[in-house]
Amino acid sequence: MGMTMTEKILARHAGQAAVVPGQLIRCRVDLILGNDITAPPAIQEFERIGRPVFDPSKIALVPDHFAPNKDIKSAQMCKTMREFAVKHGITHYFEVGRMGIEHVLLPEVGLVAPGEVIIGADSHTCTYGALGAFATGVGSTDMAAAMATGETWFKVPPSIRVELRGQLPRWVGGKDVVLTLIGMIGVDGARYQSLEFCGEGVAALTMADRLTIANMAIEAGAKNGIFPVDDATIRYLSTRVERDYEAVSPDADASYVRTVVINLDDLEPVVALPHLPENVRPAAQVRDIAIDQVVIGSCTNGRLEDLAQAAAILEGKTVHPRVRAIVIPGSQAVYLEAMQRGYIETFIRAGAVVSTPTCGPCLGGYMGILAAGERAVATTNRNFRGRMGHVDSEVYLAGPAVAAASAVLGRIAAPWEVAE
Repeated sequence: MGMTMTEKILARHAGQAAVVPGQLIRCRVDLILGNDITAPPAIQEFERIGRPVFDPSKIALVPDHFAPNKDIKSAQMCKTMREFAVKHGITHYFEVGRMGIEHVLLPEVGLVAPGEVIIGADSHTCTYGALGAFATGVGSTDMAAAMATGETWFKVPPSIRVELRGQLPRWVGGKDVVLTLIGMIGVDGARYQSLEFCGEGVAALTMADRLTIANMAIEAGAKNGIFPVDDATIRYLSTRVERDYEAVSPDADASYVRTVVINLDDLEPVVALPHLPENVRPAAQVRDIAIDQVVIGSCTNGRLEDLAQAAAILEGKTVHPRVRAIVIPGSQAVYLEAMQRGYIETFIRAGAVVSTPTCGPCLGGYMGILAAGERAVATTNRNFRGRMGHVDSEVYLAGPAVAAASAVLGRIAAPWEVAE
């Protein structure tokens, strides 16, 4: 019996010829990630183990959730990370001014490559599957053990084959693809399974699209999402990754629990209504919902291509006077490039505020908390009750084009209602 991409990567890292779904295995890891919320408890557990880190070059620490520090407690958490990084000589510690949103930053600086096993104490670590890696979130205790041993354990997930066909219409992006998929299968439709993307439609997706789609695999309950490595992937990696890597492809006789087909040609900009990412509707069908806030950014849609799409909508327009528009570049490099291309000026002239890279508003941390009764359109990844503030607030998930158009009209809007 052949193996899927996920099975091949796990087998290689477990030192086995083959693995099968449901099998418990112990794997070496190529990279371990922690942020300012999840790393401090992992560090506390690690110190109890009483061993040195297994490899200081294979740990990445990124203070991005409450940094720059929003209060005394967050300052202490970042201090814990900083001191740990210094004590153990952690190579990849990203201080404020050099950091970014972790899942934008790590691929950008070349810490992710095809065929690798990457774990992170953050559920959206699955983002890196866009580059043909097996990447998944773990708890802080598992992070601690892995920092000491360089290994962790997995139950091999079964795989769902997601076949993409056709081309994306204008104003439709990766966010619309993944929300459509979640709308089709539900938030538990891939529970502890691997979403393996394939088909000729993959070539129609930019790397930003793929990173967005893999990022939200967890919102369908998936253990991971993974894309094949093609010419677009290799071009993306060519200026970022200098080490050798070995991509994998699924065997022709690989076994899948089911196949889901998505015709990209048929897609349109969508919105996920409260309070689940599966509650998906075409943006054009929910135009009567007034909003108070728009957030464009996050590990899901904070890349340069996302900001470009938003800027194309906002150019020469004005944010509705009732709306707070917050734009958050995903990294310092994204911020700088967006500034050089004029996007930042476009946002500010339109009446939006531009923030330093941070996860802040996505998890209800800071930089955009909602009051009771307020509604936000956000390019983030979750719209659970209370996710971005008060339990009586509402979050509508969308791509950058819908978010920008909604900021202009003060209600949920399709991009063509604003764009020329």
